[in-house]
Amino acid sequence: MNARFEPLSAQSRLSLRARVAAATGHGPRWLFGAERQLQLDEALAGTVLPQASIMHDKIVVLRFASQLANALALLELDGIASQIVLCPPDVQGAMLAQICTQARADFVVSDGAMADEAGLEATIVELAADFTARLAPTLPAIDTKWLLLTSGTTGAPKLVAHSLPGLTGAIISQGADFDIVWATFYDTRRYGGLQMLLRALLAGGSMVFSQAEEPVGAFLTRLARHGVTHLAGTPSHWRRALMSAEIKSLKPRYLRLSGEIADQSVLNALRAAFPDVPVGHAYASTEAGVGFEVTDGLEGFPASFLERVGPVEMRVQNGTLRIRSQRTASHYIGAGALADDEGFVDTGDLVEARGGRYYFLGRASGIINVGGLKVHPEEIEAVLNGVAGVQLSRVKARKSPITGAIVVAEIVAADPASAGPALKATILAAAQAALPAYKVPALIQFVAQLPMTRGGKLERAHA
Repeated sequence: MNARFEPLSAQSRLSLRARVAAATGHGPRWLFGAERQLQLDEALAGTVLPQASIMHDKIVVLRFASQLANALALLELDGIASQIVLCPPDVQGAMLAQICTQARADFVVSDGAMADEAGLEATIVELAADFTARLAPTLPAIDTKWLLLTSGTTGAPKLVAHSLPGLTGAIISQGADFDIVWATFYDTRRYGGLQMLLRALLAGGSMVFSQAEEPVGAFLTRLARHGVTHLAGTPSHWRRALMSAEIKSLKPRYLRLSGEIADQSVLNALRAAFPDVPVGHAYASTEAGVGFEVTDGLEGFPASFLERVGPVEMRVQNGTLRIRSQRTASHYIGAGALADDEGFVDTGDLVEARGGRYYFLGRASGIINVGGLKVHPEEIEAVLNGVAGVQLSRVKARKSPITGAIVVAEIVAADPASAGPALKATILAAAQAALPAYKVPALIQFVAQLPMTRGGKLERAHA
C-alpha cells in the first residue's frame, strides 16, 4: 500500500487539546510569551473562549497580535471549528477582509479591539484575558481543517488546507524528556513556526514565542533566560543571530534550519559557534509539508533519499523536487490543483545531482536570464556568503539593453568598517574563481542590511 494512503492511528484522530493532555503529567511545562507566561496545565484546565460552542462546525479566522494567544485559541478550537485560518499579525485591513471572504469565515477571533473591522462580514469574538472554568464538552468532536497562508504571499493570499494528522506526521515523541524548551525565530502562524509549536505541545517540553519587531539580541536574551534547548529558524535568521553577542549566552542541545537553502557557510558557522551541538537542516514547505532532515553537516541531501520507502516519497522531475506523503496539504482554497494525478506536489525548488548528492539551486520562478543563460541567485549567494567578511548577500537582476539582465550583488559586511574596495576585490576574486563569467556579479554594492519577509526569508527583489 502506498504510504500516502495508509490509515491514520487512533491517536492522530484526537483533537489537539486531547493529544496535548495525553502528553502531560511529567512535570511543569510552560508557554513563554514576551509579556506573559503560563503553565500548560492551566491552559488545558481552563478556557479563554467560553463561547467556543457557538463556533461548532463553523469557519473561524484567528487574528492575534500575540503568538501565545494564538496557541491558546488553537487548543480551544481544534475539534470544534470546521476550519481554522491562521493569520500572522501583518494580515489586516483589506487583506484580512479578503481572507475572510475567501475562506467564507463565520467568525474572527482576536486578542483585542480590532481597528480594521470595516468590511468584515464575519462576527468578531475577543479572546478573554483570564481563564475561567472549562465545562465538559457536550458537542461531538469534528475533524478540523487548518488553513495556512503560503510563505511569501504577495497580493491575493493563497490559503492551503492541512489536517492536524498531516501537520504532526513528522513529530516523534521525546518520551520522558520533558525538560526540553523549544523556540523558533519563526512566527508560529507560518508553517515552519507551527511545526515547532506542535513539537513543543505534543513531543513534550515548553515553548518560547518570538514577538514581531523584537530585536534579535533581546530575543536571544529571553531564550537564554528560559533555558532554550531546541531552536529553529531560517538560514537568514541564523546569520543575523550569529552576529549578535547574545548568541554566546545560549546553551542549546539541538539547532535546526529550514525555509531557505542552507549553504555550507551557514552550516560551518553554526558548527564553529556550537561545536558539540547537533545541527539539522530540514526541507519543508507549506504545500508539501515536512519532507526530510539532513544531519550530516553538509549542504544538499544524499541522492539515496529518493530511494527511501516510508511516509514520504520523493522524485526529481524536470529538475524540480516532487514530494508525496500524508504530510502534504490536501488542497488550495478556491485555487488550482495542489498535486498531480499521482499525488506528487511540485515544490518549485530546482535541484541538481553532483557526486551522489542533490544540491538546491533555487526557485524555478527566481531564475535570472543573462543573454539566454540561466542564473540561480542562490547559487551565487552561496559563494559570496562563504567569503570571509561577508555576513549576508542577496543577488538580483538589473535590466541590461545588451544581455537583457546583469547580475547585481548586495552585500552586508560582517564589519561595517570593512565595507570598501579591499573586501569588494576579495568578493569578486572568489566569484571569478568559483563561477562561470556570466554568473559573476557585474556590480557589487554594500548595504547596511537586507530586508526579510515576515516568514523570516530573504526578501527577493526583481528587476
